[in-house]
Amino acid sequence: MNHVLCGLAANPALPSEFVDLLIAVADADVAGHLADRADLSHAQAVALVSRHEDVAVQLAYAGRLTAADVDPVAQPRAALALLDEGVGRPEWARLFAADPVVERREKLAACSGLPPDVVDKLAADTDVRVRTELALWTTPETAARLARHPHAEVRRAVAANEATPPAVLAMLITGEGLPPAQSCLVCDREATPFVHDPHCPRLDCDLLPGDSCDGSHESTVHETQRMALLNPATPTEAVVAFADHPSVHLRWALAARPDLPPAVCEQLAGDPRPGVRATLAENPAIDEALIRALATDEGHDVQRRLAHHPNVPLDVLTYLAGATRIGSTLLPRIAGATPFEVQELATSRNAAVRMLLAERRDLPPVIRDALAADPDAKVVKSVAPHPGLSEARLRAMVDLHGVRVVAKVAANPEASPGLLEDLARHEPPVQKAFRVIARNRHATAPALLGCLTDRQARPIAAGHPALPHQVIVELLADDEWRVAEAAAANPSLPPAVMSELVRCA
Repeated sequence: MNHVLCGLAANPALPSEFVDLLIAVADADVAGHLADRADLSHAQAVALVSRHEDVAVQLAYAGRLTAADVDPVAQPRAALALLDEGVGRPEWARLFAADPVVERREKLAACSGLPPDVVDKLAADTDVRVRTELALWTTPETAARLARHPHAEVRRAVAANEATPPAVLAMLITGEGLPPAQSCLVCDREATPFVHDPHCPRLDCDLLPGDSCDGSHESTVHETQRMALLNPATPTEAVVAFADHPSVHLRWALAARPDLPPAVCEQLAGDPRPGVRATLAENPAIDEALIRALATDEGHDVQRRLAHHPNVPLDVLTYLAGATRIGSTLLPRIAGATPFEVQELATSRNAAVRMLLAERRDLPPVIRDALAADPDAKVVKSVAPHPGLSEARLRAMVDLHGVRVVAKVAANPEASPGLLEDLARHEPPVQKAFRVIARNRHATAPALLGCLTDRQARPIAAGHPALPHQVIVELLADDEWRVAEAAAANPSLPPAVMSELVRCA
């Protein structure tokens, strides 16, 4: 792979005439980078496809090709991509529905807006993979028809399809009103009863660990129920009975549904598996009483997930901030706090609570500045990227808290060029800060030269347009391919060098 040419192909400043020259000499890797260009013309896209068919799919999905540009026989993957985008021709769908290559029929089955005769043909396909793919994406009418399919794998796909009618999903999850399935992927291949060894040594085996069939296709039926539980179109009344199901996977899926009645939520809150309770803890269906009960649940991840509940009371959130590790993230309840609540959070004696508030980027200046002067470094780290902080205040953060806040200060969108230069020279150096500075649009040449000394920041800095021209040119020969490629993609690369690279390709 020629990494310099790949970088050059992605360079946004590359003149159109140089793009034409690159198309003429591009290998598959360079062609892939050219296909990603935002300024690639239709004529250039067609020329690129004529040399490298592999990029046709990429260009088709990007809207750079039309049906007139594609031959479905010579470029089947591109034609299928256009059908998938809804801009292919109906006759192509009929062509692929009879294609001997099953992968093409399978891809066609995932396309929307297919002619009715094509849908009927795919629904009767001899390969279960095609029927399954159709069931997963098809219309309500066809999904209802495929729910009665004799193959359990097709029914599983219907259960996952959100277009499936609610009444049909209710039948799939309970089994009532449907004839029993006659086959599944397990009994298609193995004599029953059979349980797939989780440590199966066969390299050509694609059954999942624990897949089983004793004639009732139990593992596929179980997965069908799980898909229906996860499907928001499945009626509430059809799912509530699973609250005490022996399968933890089904109870886990049920716990995520936002339409659960209070009694079911209460039942799941007492589930013996912490994963079920943790999923429930984040569910907006639970009320304040259950939130307070779960706040003292020390099961794995329950308290952390509860902190992400959109309606957690602030006093509970304050408790959770001290009881579990939430991390630096903007919680939904913090994001939705009222002005009065913001003031209350800002004056909390719990530094972890002030840190959570500091993740907001719309704080009133008075509160923002107060948090910026907080004596706790984790609070200052969270507020440091907040827009509107003065340079004097940003520098004061570094003076007070040193290496603990340097990277976050460098991430401030209004950090001045001079401040970034000083942060790049900070002693002791902060490795993460180099990567942040290299991404900052205000970074200057002196700051970027400092970033080049760090292995991880070097390829980022090599692509920054403020880097001196001569340094960019020197980096084209760097031993690290990511650095050379980034330098070639740098929009400040001199046009004369671009021309030389293209003409020598």
